[in-house]
Amino acid sequence: MIGAGVFVAFAPAARASGDLLLLALAIAVVVAGLNAHSSARLAARYAESGGAYVYGRERLGTPWGHLAGWAFVVGKTASSAAMALTVGAYLAPGRSTSLAVVVVLAVLALNLLGVQRSARAATVIAAVVIAGLLAFVAVMLLAPPELLVESAPRSDPVGVLGVLQGAGFLFFAFAGYARIATLGEEVRDPARAIPRAVLIALSAVAVIYLLVAVALLRSVGSEWLSARVSPLAEAAEISGVPWLGPVLRVVAGVAATGALLALLLGVSRTVLAMARDRYLPHLLARVDQRGVPVAAELSVALAVVLLVVLFDVRAVIGFSSVCVLAYYAIANASAATLPAGALARSIPVLGMIGCLVVALALPLTSLVSGVLVLLVGAATGWLSHTARTAGGEGG
Repeated sequence: MIGAGVFVAFAPAARASGDLLLLALAIAVVVAGLNAHSSARLAARYAESGGAYVYGRERLGTPWGHLAGWAFVVGKTASSAAMALTVGAYLAPGRSTSLAVVVVLAVLALNLLGVQRSARAATVIAAVVIAGLLAFVAVMLLAPPELLVESAPRSDPVGVLGVLQGAGFLFFAFAGYARIATLGEEVRDPARAIPRAVLIALSAVAVIYLLVAVALLRSVGSEWLSARVSPLAEAAEISGVPWLGPVLRVVAGVAATGALLALLLGVSRTVLAMARDRYLPHLLARVDQRGVPVAAELSVALAVVLLVVLFDVRAVIGFSSVCVLAYYAIANASAATLPAGALARSIPVLGMIGCLVVALALPLTSLVSGVLVLLVGAATGWLSHTARTAGGEGG
């Protein structure tokens, strides 16, 4: 969860929600919490790879599972592009796109070699990033920037739509807790480990993001923040401890690259699962002698490179959020069918409503492109399911 999002999402969120950034963050936390509750219950019951692709298939029917898998693949492909662009923005501001492409190709090479980010490496990266974020909070509160150019007050007042849009951008920074579910077959004691890991991680990350948001608002303000590309590093560079800026650039690069390595792994495995079920070309289901899905890895990496070259980080974050929120809406709908009391069943219903409302509030370009891509996936899944059903009846 602590990857590229915390280093880039606050800027577009501030542009949308202004001084109500904390309210947007609170909404994102609530929606993520409802989703986490549903994801944890489902992951404990269906401990197999695929996440909401499996949940939708088992609880709602095959077409819904296909749509969830499609939403995950396209949404997380866009997230991967955002990760790569974050590396470029922080480490090579003048050549961010070129570096982003190089990073994607390097991660692809590692995945094709079967090199994966181990749990120990993930722990080290998380510890370094958290230390960097806490240092940033301390510096912004104790030695804030003094030489800021005064910005004009915001001409248009922030309304409900702006706050919800800000929540949509910030939701991007939380998405990640379901990664455990997509790799459910590889988790020991999933019924116990998955719910605990999801809920503890979400709570810890929410506290860290709250501290970062408060530090940004108190030190530089929402107007300055909204115009940044690498906001944390840029804020640190004009603070009383300017050397922290370059340090944060390196930390952000490491965090985003590590997240990209894990993300491409998860996306390619979902592509593999869908290809095995013949909802994607069966070529993508091929694995080499080491079990690496080479065709799936190459296809996902190519799509990420195209997004990196064609769009900026704000656009890919918005598109990713639309698709990922749709994914979690299906997960919530699936969880609502699980046997439970009235109170427990109301949580996934609220989660589903929250996902849809926040998604609809995102920028129109992101919303339209996301909906169109999801409709393509839905139509493909429905046609495939109808053809199979007809074929089965004919046989």
